Amino acid sequence: MSKNRAPAIIKIRGVIFDLDGILIDSEKFYFRADQRMLQEYGIEFTREMKKEYIGCGNLDMMKIIRDKYDLPETPARLLKKKNSYYLEMARREIETFPKTVRLLKRLSEEGYPLALASGSSPAVIDELLTITGLKGCFSHIISSEEVKRGKPDPQVFLESARRLALSPESCVVIEDSTQGVEAAKSGGMLCIAIPSTVEKPLHPSFHLADLLFEGGMEEFDEDEAFRWITISGLC
Repeated sequence: MSKNRAPAIIKIRGVIFDLDGILIDSEKFYFRADQRMLQEYGIEFTREMKKEYIGCGNLDMMKIIRDKYDLPETPARLLKKKNSYYLEMARREIETFPKTVRLLKRLSEEGYPLALASGSSPAVIDELLTITGLKGCFSHIISSEEVKRGKPDPQVFLESARRLALSPESCVVIEDSTQGVEAAKSGGMLCIAIPSTVEKPLHPSFHLADLLFEGGMEEFDEDEAFRWITISGLC
């Protein structure tokens, strides 16, 4: 079941989508890329370890990893390796999430200004949007590498709203991670959460969302989300 909190009456004028875990099924490829890269330094990277970084910008993750394991490479060099391994797999196997892609296209057809805000590197975002045919849906595309601090800091979402020429309060963010939800809410925005990790109990941060699909993508209802957005979040 989805649940929501009815916010104050606010006209939603723009929608900001996350990329990984919302529009494209990429987390498994990022995990395998992390594994392959870290194996080169004798580090066994597990799925449990990966959970700590879901929603974290990739460059920020590499900074943490470099310091944590005292690696000899710069974060930028580690990220270059990771992106190379990731794209090698993604070019062959990447898939979109049909329901959120349909929501994206419906909102585009309705004339909503749309932005993409992602923790992936700009070149990676550009290639994946080109591969999946989604690039033309967005008026603005922002990587967390373009701001000083990534999620859970709200900078990437605030910059998205600025480029859309909208107030944060008139934007809704669609996210799959706790860090993304925290960033959206601390930036004063509405948030729809579709958790990529649905183990019970859900992390408390997911309950900050204004509309929450507790069962993740399997439970996500594009019609409900569309109605919720188009009537300004009031059910």
